[in-house]
Amino acid sequence: MSLNGTWKLDCDEIRVPFPPQSQLSNYDKKVKDTFTYEKKFTLSDKLKGEHILLHFDAVDQIAEVILNGKSLGTHEGGYLRFTFDVTDCIKRVGENVLLVKVTDKLDLDYPYGKQCKKRGGMWYTPVSGIWKSVWLEAVPEKHIERLKMTPNLTGVDIEMFGTVSSFEVCVKMPDKTAMKEMFEGNKGRVEISKEVIRLWTPDAPYLYEMTVTAGEDKVETYFALRTIEIKNLNGINRVCLNGEPIFLHGVLDQGYFPEGIYLPAEEPEYDRDILRMKELGINLIRKHIKVEPDCFYYACDKIGMLVMQDMVNNGPYSFIKDTALPTVGFKKRSDKTGLGGKRKEIFIKHVEDTIEQVYNFPSVVAYTIFNEGWGQFESDHMYDYVKSLDATRLSDATSGWFAQSKNDFDSEHIYFKAIPVEPKERPMFMSECGGYSMAVEDHYYSKYNVYGYGGSDDSSKLTEDILNLYEVMILPAVPKGMCGCIYTQLSDVEDEINGLYTYDRKVCKVDKEKMLLMAKKLQEAVKC
Repeated sequence: MSLNGTWKLDCDEIRVPFPPQSQLSNYDKKVKDTFTYEKKFTLSDKLKGEHILLHFDAVDQIAEVILNGKSLGTHEGGYLRFTFDVTDCIKRVGENVLLVKVTDKLDLDYPYGKQCKKRGGMWYTPVSGIWKSVWLEAVPEKHIERLKMTPNLTGVDIEMFGTVSSFEVCVKMPDKTAMKEMFEGNKGRVEISKEVIRLWTPDAPYLYEMTVTAGEDKVETYFALRTIEIKNLNGINRVCLNGEPIFLHGVLDQGYFPEGIYLPAEEPEYDRDILRMKELGINLIRKHIKVEPDCFYYACDKIGMLVMQDMVNNGPYSFIKDTALPTVGFKKRSDKTGLGGKRKEIFIKHVEDTIEQVYNFPSVVAYTIFNEGWGQFESDHMYDYVKSLDATRLSDATSGWFAQSKNDFDSEHIYFKAIPVEPKERPMFMSECGGYSMAVEDHYYSKYNVYGYGGSDDSSKLTEDILNLYEVMILPAVPKGMCGCIYTQLSDVEDEINGLYTYDRKVCKVDKEKMLLMAKKLQEAVKC
């Protein structure tokens, strides 16, 4: 049962789940550091079960939840889901009163991404409070809490977490037959016969539908058969999808929208963004320091788009130390001390929860741990720790600069220029570049305060500049070990006008056919 819709925020109406700073929230008051949501509701007749669970998909930054006068607990951190069992205090008949007391001071101890109280340039309007869905779920006494699915090219390992002692799996095959297996305990493996194996790729994103039944509980889900790894091919370390070399032809995606800030007006907009990029030959989205609603990752799974998931940074930022000096070449810095205490613990917990939350999505093939030194500490240790949590995916421990010893890539950010580069032993990953700016009349957020790198007056010049970047810096390095490139960025964001699309997504700024031709050259080059 969805609880999205009209709530009260400090006695004024607000539309959940849109953050109060957004137009789509219909909230026109000043957003304070502390405030209280209120929702009155009665349970649906269809919501039947021994236990009732209350789910919040994200509330930024600290939320205390109170139902019918009983405090359920407090959650800290603004990007990930949390759940309360409300069986003992919810009214099955009659009106329920739900309060969410929020504190959001943009405390740098907590992950905050690109939010800034004084927005401008590459820092954006902050969001507060509820910004993902709120919903209720009825479950039996013994039920499935979550599943962990780990695929390879012949089947999938399933681990079930919950209060049941056995489970049955029913998988729908491509030939329309169904395979059922029963497992005792909480682990099992489903092997797919050779005749019906369909591997997942961006060009053919096949998903196996699956139902997991445990006692009275039933979960409908899906999985895909795919692997991502680094293999030495003809003396060159290559990123391989399903054992075959692939060029990670990516784009930076910050997940901002003009009316909803952190959310689009409707879920299908995620599908449209993915399709817009596929039309340009893009096969990977680097989800930049933000964790999206599940529907975004599902869209990538079903449409066919690889995802590199960034961990969301906390800690202070210094323009001089973290951006200006590295941009002109000072890219070495120790991270042995870095953060400590509460801030460090919060980041590590957020890493753990992020990996758990996106683990089952086959589109997610890599993680970024630290970006440009923001909040960076003990990156070698964090690389090892992330691998201990998920060894099935690649990890960029230090994206851009301040590299230490351990990483799956040689990760570089190069802006303002297109220069020849030389890959070394590790796959070279141009994890950010480009960012060429172009304003489109009537399609910008701020006419007089614009931000980007370089500048173009029209689409043909912008396309020429982007293609020149690939021709000079990327394409020649691919046969030598360049494994991927992330162009900045999918769309304009507020003052930034360096998107392939305008902020409202109404104008594509580049020549689609020329961009698609370059994408084909890159994939051909990686197979040389």
